[in-house]
Amino acid sequence: MLDTTIDQVALRAGRLARLRSEMAARDVAAVLLTDPVNIRYASGARNMQIFTARNPARYLFVTVDGPVVLYEFTGALHLADGLETITEVRHATTASFVAAGEAIADVERCWAGEIRDLVAETVGLEATVGVERVNAGAAIALANLGLNLVDPQEAVERARAIKTPDEVACQIESMRATERAMAAMEAEIRPGRSENELWSVFHQHVIAQGGDYIETRLLSSGEHTNPWFQETSAKVIGENELIAFDTDVVGCHGYYADYSRTFHAGPDDPSAEQRELYRIAHEQVHHNLSIIEPGLTFAGYSEKAWDLPERYAPHRYYLSAHGVGMTGEYPYLYHAQDFGSFGYDGVIEPGMTLCVESFIGGPDTREGVKLEQQLLVTETGTELLSHYPFDDRLLG
Repeated sequence: MLDTTIDQVALRAGRLARLRSEMAARDVAAVLLTDPVNIRYASGARNMQIFTARNPARYLFVTVDGPVVLYEFTGALHLADGLETITEVRHATTASFVAAGEAIADVERCWAGEIRDLVAETVGLEATVGVERVNAGAAIALANLGLNLVDPQEAVERARAIKTPDEVACQIESMRATERAMAAMEAEIRPGRSENELWSVFHQHVIAQGGDYIETRLLSSGEHTNPWFQETSAKVIGENELIAFDTDVVGCHGYYADYSRTFHAGPDDPSAEQRELYRIAHEQVHHNLSIIEPGLTFAGYSEKAWDLPERYAPHRYYLSAHGVGMTGEYPYLYHAQDFGSFGYDGVIEPGMTLCVESFIGGPDTREGVKLEQQLLVTETGTELLSHYPFDDRLLG
């Protein structure tokens, strides 16, 4: 059951206020959001989140200090009833070939005209308007109307990066539910079960507790653990193999629970190599947890972060840490050896929630270990949000 003590009205109001503050800081008068996660962040409106991630079937228009208009999927306008964040709900125009066929160009021009009329009606045609991802034809049609368009990613990501107290409460509830699901799954670990079967136990418990969905399929065993990112499959778990798992749960209230653990299938004790891989991953995570503090720059974090042994560098996780909220988000914090190529600077701030990552496995090891912790940055330090225990047998 979901926690009914969380003030959903305050939750929605706080998120919308943060978005509008970041828009105002960049002189953006309105944004057109198409990402279903961002639509939910700004308004609380949820509808077929996975389906609409690839089908342009609903979008949200947010002005900096005026109306918020939801263009909802056909037949679903009633889903926004009671949402005080939304001024008006209109029928969405689905500008896709699937919906329009060979008339797609005409539909895209019609869609663009509707957005232009709304801009004129609410903020004026000279205003700066942020537009999220749309298909190329729709973007071209909109640009041809002469609007002053910008990409709103920075405003949206900056807004989402700092959590309100109500958001933190949602994250904690999502985390506790995910941990219960992981405990149920761990109790079912045994040789002879397939990865798919084991993963389904976790999925069932997530959904039963009010979670939304799992964004990835990252439960693997034995040789499938190394290198990382081999998706859950029909592979049967063998005796004494490692099982590595990254939760990636869009859970209660739509908030991400993102931590990783690695287990041992038994029946014998872990091998010396398995314990060594686990020990090193555990050391990396806890060192990097210890250096995070408000005011530390991203470059400073990279400089202080745990020094990855050369043996494991080829298969390293692509990040050292990352932001997390309703999904994975800004910022990305890179390993020292990658900062020069991919890194950017910024400051770790109170209200950020971060995930500290480790994958330890090399070209010369059969298996690998994935560990990860999720934390909240406070005014004075950090607070650990993920409490699931580590494996004492693997720690040795």
